Amino acid sequence: MQLNLKNPLVFFDLETTGIDIVKDRIVEISFIKVYPNGKEETKSRRINPEMPIPPASTAIHGITDEDVKDCPTFREIAKSLASQIEGCDLAGYNSNRFDIPMLAEEFLRAGVDIDLTKRKFIDVQTIFHKMEQRTLSAAYKFYCNKSLENAHSATADTMATYEVLKAQLDKYPQLENDVNFLSKFSSFNKNVDFAGRMIYNDNGEEIFNFGKYRGQLVTEVLAKDSNYYDWMMKGDFPLNTKQKLTQIKFKMAGFNSK
Repeated sequence: MQLNLKNPLVFFDLETTGIDIVKDRIVEISFIKVYPNGKEETKSRRINPEMPIPPASTAIHGITDEDVKDCPTFREIAKSLASQIEGCDLAGYNSNRFDIPMLAEEFLRAGVDIDLTKRKFIDVQTIFHKMEQRTLSAAYKFYCNKSLENAHSATADTMATYEVLKAQLDKYPQLENDVNFLSKFSSFNKNVDFAGRMIYNDNGEEIFNFGKYRGQLVTEVLAKDSNYYDWMMKGDFPLNTKQKLTQIKFKMAGFNSK
């Protein structure tokens, strides 16, 4: 089934030095840009993470320090990458929980101003888990009747994710071939920040989604515990989380953070 698109949709996958979005870095990014007319563009590139790649990570994706030593850093490609995905919605596998937050962090670290909150996100893994409860390799076999060769290669995983979404649309008539629908369906929470440390409640208010203040309004917590903001800003939280928290604090004070 060809996707019904209003904007280009970028399927992407990241290979990284690890799974900590604060400390780890991207070593490879691959994407397929699908246009509303069905045209497809594919791109993949290695990135120098400016830190050693742990052997445990190399064992998963096969990328070594030697492989990326002469590659550009993310900062060097950030503006070009931002331009390539400008105006596009984004899709991936487990992307809402990992790839989107990681990508947002890299852009912030590179000082590139890109507002990802205006995009629609489709997480094929979430759709899969809601429907079948399996892994990407199993999803590829289940939906496409193919074996996923070179799993944990960004290029192979990206192509498999794209094919799985199209097959999901063919299989489930209750899934609408519409990016807005798929974006909402593949989300568990409506996040304030990409890492989901803060989410919106049913009234559209920001609440904390972790720790001792879980479920409480962010504004109420900041009003009653002035040290909590400082603790989070000094803590090991993603830059995007700190950015959104600061925006809420500034809004409470009656002025815009931008």
